[in-house]
Amino acid sequence: MAKMDARRASNYDRRLKHRPLNTFRFLRGVICLLVFLSTAFICLVYLAPLSVVVFPLVSKRISRKAVSFFFGIWLSMWPSLFEKINKTKIVFSGDSIPMHERVLVIANHRTEVDWMFLWDLALRKGRIGCIKYILKRSLMKLPVFGWGFHILEFIPVQRKWEIDEQILYHKLSTFKDPKDPLWLALFPEGTDYTEEKSEASKKFAAEVGLPMLTNVLLPKTKGLNACLLALRGSFDAVYDVTIGYKNHQCPSFMDIVFGVDPSEVHLHVRRIPMEEIPVSETNVSSWLVDTFQMKDQLLSDFNVEGHFPNQVEEKELSTFKCMFTFTVVVSFTAMFVYLTLFSLIWFKLYLGLSCAYLAIATRYNFQLMPLTYYVRALYSSIKNKIE
Repeated sequence: MAKMDARRASNYDRRLKHRPLNTFRFLRGVICLLVFLSTAFICLVYLAPLSVVVFPLVSKRISRKAVSFFFGIWLSMWPSLFEKINKTKIVFSGDSIPMHERVLVIANHRTEVDWMFLWDLALRKGRIGCIKYILKRSLMKLPVFGWGFHILEFIPVQRKWEIDEQILYHKLSTFKDPKDPLWLALFPEGTDYTEEKSEASKKFAAEVGLPMLTNVLLPKTKGLNACLLALRGSFDAVYDVTIGYKNHQCPSFMDIVFGVDPSEVHLHVRRIPMEEIPVSETNVSSWLVDTFQMKDQLLSDFNVEGHFPNQVEEKELSTFKCMFTFTVVVSFTAMFVYLTLFSLIWFKLYLGLSCAYLAIATRYNFQLMPLTYYVRALYSSIKNKIE
């Protein structure tokens, strides 16, 4: 009976938020959400056409640089929210990561917002605007944010290989230029961790003779194999990132908005040079399972000790830079809201056309290519008809 009571108390404690949702945090969260939504909307409708319609006709690289610059500024406000407003402590450990590498990032998937905390690492390594996620297609339907995912060239998948294979290889083929900065982020588990999914994963592992993992799900290997097959020659390394939350405080999106969780996020990074990654599909699959076994053990130790080994000192975010970025983005938003509402009708027309383009492009998942691409395609078509 005592053990049962202790277990119940422990489970209850895990459900407790790090900070209570009081009136101040609720109002601050509502304001933050409105600011992020409004700034995202204005930045998208006024900057996206220039970045992804005009620039691509000249050069895809110029287009990507523009997107990385403009929207990297907006994305950098999220780490500011986490670390400066919510006072979440981000703890880094593992290998020391160099600046400006072109890499494949694989990570465990504890909760719905794991991918957002990778921005804290990417910002410090000069890659905040260059990180691209492979994510489930349903997220593209999110208002405003779905448009942003499309502009940032996130790769939507339905988690059915017979449907995703062709789409994935096509999208990956557009990232082959080694001169384009890139962090390609993949969550091989394919979904976030729950106890029910963990039991199903263990059952499947037992049936096929694979390791039964406790703190992570058995990884799916086809996505990783596709990424390596398409882009191996252009990557500098693979970053194996293990994400842990102090006291099992796995946050939801609204927890972050209102600043009630988490108190600490721990990111353990293992840098693996490309020459150490196996080549054959079978060996890559075995390597990935072994990697998730290591993650499982890391998380078991983390749950006991409260931290990962080999902590690394990373620079704190500059409060001045955070405030400056916030001021620039909010001022830009306020100016264009005013111009849209009270100035020439051309601003309203531009906004309407931009919204239409973003909605259609996101719905049908297409990106414009350089003008030379269409000229060559037209020339090839005419040549084939003549022959």
